[in-house]
Amino acid sequence: MIASVPPDAGDQHLPIVASEVILPLSYLRKSFVGVHDRLTTVVSTKGQVILPKAIRDQLHWGAGTRLTVENTLDGVLLKSTPVFPPSSIDTLFGSMRHEGPALSIDDMNAAVAQEAERRARD
Repeated sequence: MIASVPPDAGDQHLPIVASEVILPLSYLRKSFVGVHDRLTTVVSTKGQVILPKAIRDQLHWGAGTRLTVENTLDGVLLKSTPVFPPSSIDTLFGSMRHEGPALSIDDMNAAVAQEAERRARD
């Protein structure tokens, strides 16, 4: 598989062989916050930090979002905390009962598609 990277001004358009790529091609694109566009914030006397709205919007972190805080060598890492604890199929199997006859795969696919459309409208 060969991928190519769009050339910058004056650069040659060179193919990259997938076996030679160490990082995914997404690392070659600039992030939404560039080196010159770094956002800053201040720690309050209570130890609170306000995250810039652009970052909260991109990550869909609304008010009340729980975050996990990790201290790393590069600084502090914030990650959203899962709403539900990790589970396995064995712990969930049979937890949602269906009344009536079993549904066919086509019926289940139609129900999933209908719910996806409903959520897309909301």
